[in-house]
Amino acid sequence: MSTPVEIRGAALGFGDRTLWSALDLDVAPGEFLAVLGPNGSGKTSLLRVLLGLQPLTAGRARVAGEPPGGANRRVGYIPQQRSADQGLTLRGTDLVGLGLDGHRWGTGLLGLRRRRRLVASAVEAVGATSYAASPIGRLSGGELQRLRVAQALVGEPELLLCDEPLASLDLTHQRIVSELIDQRRRTAGTAVLFVTHEINPILAYVDRVLYLVNGQFRVGKPDEVMNSATLTELYGTRVEVIKVGGQFHVAGAQSALCEDEVHHHESERVS
Repeated sequence: MSTPVEIRGAALGFGDRTLWSALDLDVAPGEFLAVLGPNGSGKTSLLRVLLGLQPLTAGRARVAGEPPGGANRRVGYIPQQRSADQGLTLRGTDLVGLGLDGHRWGTGLLGLRRRRRLVASAVEAVGATSYAASPIGRLSGGELQRLRVAQALVGEPELLLCDEPLASLDLTHQRIVSELIDQRRRTAGTAVLFVTHEINPILAYVDRVLYLVNGQFRVGKPDEVMNSATLTELYGTRVEVIKVGGQFHVAGAQSALCEDEVHHHESERVS
């Protein structure tokens, strides 16, 4: 298996603004990397680079041994959780099947059978069989997000890119979606890049953290990055990090940082 993500000397900017630069990053098969940082720091932009939707300003990136983009079926993508229009008649199985579009699985009856089998297997894996035949406009947010996970996994990707997939989900569905993603990477060796506004719900699964802020970044194990000294250096103002009961709690100067800004205010439109 090739290295899922290789980034060398990468920089990304818009106009006079540099989101990050001199980024070197390798993500190994089966690794779970959490991507954190305040609003507008370039987290979603990083995913867009790896999807081939956003060119780098400098440096290079390779995904599963190839340049980003080109309908690389070795990449799965889970977008932010959004509700579907109640009038949509697209079925859940159709949504999952879109994860196979653009790839040739064969022609004739054999190809159709294989497609149906792959979709059914992905739907079953996320526990969505009972409602997968329903129009997605009638599904709850948690049900729809399970199907989006199935859509991302149906092509059996080597790399899974997750853009705040837990946003707007209740705690139960946050746990379910996180466990589904973790199960995939453990059983199939799929690497995971997980952009999130809150590390605590996925902390048990995270191998390393990439923290982006103010054009800078740090990469390391959660305890190496999520500490007072590191975040104070990144933000340029005093930041306190306390770990209580296996969870991180962050506080800092009101003008520069508070826990809501770091972990809960992450709509990220600039990317």
